[in-house]
Amino acid sequence: MLSKLRSLLCWIAISVFATFSAVAAPVKINIEPPGEREFVRDLAELLDPAAKEGIVKLCDKLLTEKATPIIVVTINAMSEYGGEGMRIETFATLLFNQWQIGHAKLGDRDWNTGILLLVSEGDRKARIELGAGWGRREDQLCSQIMSEHIIPMFKQGDYAGGIVAGVNALDKMARKLDLPTAPRPWWHAALVVGAIGLGIFTVISLFRRGASGWAWLFWAAIFGLVGTILYQMLTNRGSSSGGGFSGGSFGGGFSGGGGSTGSW
Repeated sequence: MLSKLRSLLCWIAISVFATFSAVAAPVKINIEPPGEREFVRDLAELLDPAAKEGIVKLCDKLLTEKATPIIVVTINAMSEYGGEGMRIETFATLLFNQWQIGHAKLGDRDWNTGILLLVSEGDRKARIELGAGWGRREDQLCSQIMSEHIIPMFKQGDYAGGIVAGVNALDKMARKLDLPTAPRPWWHAALVVGAIGLGIFTVISLFRRGASGWAWLFWAAIFGLVGTILYQMLTNRGSSSGGGFSGGSFGGGFSGGGGSTGSW
């Protein structure tokens, strides 16, 4: 009886130890980071050489001028790299912290402005993950980048185009500039034709009825709205000047939970 009790206690101790060891063991994402200024790990092979070269060139310039790295990672599925059953937000956070993207400090200042763009083709999910230095200030802007610049291209099967558009938009965000124009849908040309037709109709209306018609009021409102938008764009434009940062992409940075997730 005593030996059975000892065996039971021993089994319980081993089980408890194994449980606590499993909990304590950090989850590791099995992806090696790119080099300090390589910026891209295209494991899903979604990028052609020209797209990759353009991304690296843009990211290298941003890192030099703003000490802000953008790291692009594409994978076939999270399950292949230790993320079985994991949400992409968790996967991206773990990867960000594991690689220590960005620099926790720049001189005496807290910095931590790294950016991760993760695309999991098989899971049909993408994530923009921001360093803690961003706080949650740019979450809405990241959501706009994801929904207007990245996901529409992915839905068309153009992964390279979506990634390039996303990196371009993230570059503008990091420089505090207005986002580039989102890729235009196929029906944009029809709207242009319609606008031209409306313009012709307006000219005819003004010619026949003069100032007594409503066309001139309609167009005055349109031009007033356009002018207001342009004024706000110009006044909100930030400076794009930067220093000469010569460091790499990884320097103790950690995620702050900000960013955006998309699916297609």
